[in-house]
Amino acid sequence: MKGDFLTLTERVSVKMLLIFDFMKKLIIIVMLFSVFFGSAGFNSSPDPSKWSSKKVESWFSQEEWLNGWAVKPDASIDKREFAIAYFRNKERWNKAFLFLKNNDLNKLELKRYDLDGDNLYVTVSEYATKNNEDAKYESHKKYIDIQYVAAGSEMIGLAPASQIGKITSEYNEGNDIAFYTVGKSQEIKATSDRFFIFLPSDIHRPGVKVSENAKVRKVVVKVKID
Repeated sequence: MKGDFLTLTERVSVKMLLIFDFMKKLIIIVMLFSVFFGSAGFNSSPDPSKWSSKKVESWFSQEEWLNGWAVKPDASIDKREFAIAYFRNKERWNKAFLFLKNNDLNKLELKRYDLDGDNLYVTVSEYATKNNEDAKYESHKKYIDIQYVAAGSEMIGLAPASQIGKITSEYNEGNDIAFYTVGKSQEIKATSDRFFIFLPSDIHRPGVKVSENAKVRKVVVKVKID
């Protein structure tokens, strides 16, 4: 009886060890899958505000979000803030970039194109660039801008909200715009090889002449913020 009892105990012990070993392997496999899919960006509800700078840079530089549009983003874009905005309204941003990819932007009629009513629309316009003193710094609250100079070139002034000096025109809710003077700013030449994204914190002054007043064709996508 004693020998039988010891044999039974040994059998149970072997089974427990096998189960324990299997559980350890299963945990390792689950952890590996979590690391892989997490690093690959397959999170079901990504939150870029919690991403490392390296992950933000990796996501942005892969440019999958461009949906094949072969124009480069300007270096001035705040990558983390754009990533946050993108994942909050991914469908709108994808529609926006697909529109830019799938249309000949130099042949579109000069008008507004509704992609999702007031949630997402595009304006195509042509104008003569302004003298520096005739252009104003502006910002928006309801919309984020994608701005692209399809033909010609212009200078765009850009400053952070911390550089706002004086409000020259109070915020107009109907037009979603306010105008300012600013302190320090950078001047960036806008051409057809790159586009800009202006967030509510980006105080910008588009449409300024490069050297002489000249004609520009501008495409602006307005992406509503929820």
